[in-house]
Amino acid sequence: MTGVLVTGGTGKTGSALVELLRGKGAPVRVASRNPSAGDPAAVRFDWGDPATHPAALRGMDRVFLVPPVESVDPLPLVGPFLAEAQRLGVRKLVLLGSAVVLPNAPSALEMAALVRARPGWAVLRASGFMQNFLRPHPVGERIRRHGEIRTAAGDGRVGWIDARDIAAAASALLADPGSGPGGPRDYLLTGPKALSYQDAAAVLTARTGRPVRVVHIGADEQAARYRAAGMPAEFAAALAGVEDGIRAGREDQVSTAVLDLTGHPPRTFAAFVQDHAAEWAQVGVPEG
Repeated sequence: MTGVLVTGGTGKTGSALVELLRGKGAPVRVASRNPSAGDPAAVRFDWGDPATHPAALRGMDRVFLVPPVESVDPLPLVGPFLAEAQRLGVRKLVLLGSAVVLPNAPSALEMAALVRARPGWAVLRASGFMQNFLRPHPVGERIRRHGEIRTAAGDGRVGWIDARDIAAAASALLADPGSGPGGPRDYLLTGPKALSYQDAAAVLTARTGRPVRVVHIGADEQAARYRAAGMPAEFAAALAGVEDGIRAGREDQVSTAVLDLTGHPPRTFAAFVQDHAAEWAQVGVPEG
């Protein structure tokens, strides 16, 4: 048997990838902590339970790998999985990495290096997700409830990308057992234009008719807000620290990789907002 194992198969990128791969006729195994009882190809997969890994991998020759979320040190969990994938003969593996490097999180870079070192394996370094502006992400939740974005990023810009475009890029690499990546093993994925939070707020206001303002705060306050939203303290601090890098201009980058891989340009932020305009309907929750 051959096919594509999609870890994080019910998440934003994974679910879009599953749909694309199945539309191309590729056999897909959907891996998640809570597999759907209605999908015979769904399998339980939990980074915290290594016993679930071999069964998910067995028989698959391609893998889409979404590392543990909200972790600054994913390698201890992902490293054995990569070794098992190699042992079982996985020919192509695409890692969903990040263009935004978390401070004090070197193992994410080590993990990407391990993937790039294997023939036929590749890393997608995705910029900030446009889906962060939607619930349940704290940014999206605050926009919907209070019509504001609180950020420590200043006027720094990010090449925001729609998760559907990340899925399309991954599909281009994984749909055909015999195709690429024959050349690059590292792809920077961004949207067509880098935007600041102020730019994003202006688009949200124009496209939804609901005023969205930006409130500039410090990184410590941002970390506290992420903790209050339920993020682990270490990850919340690292994520808030990313905004210092954005403010310094380190994430102000745009690439053509989505177009190069898929043949179509990535979605604009305005098109993303148009697609999801109802998500920002005001709910009348008091300021807090």
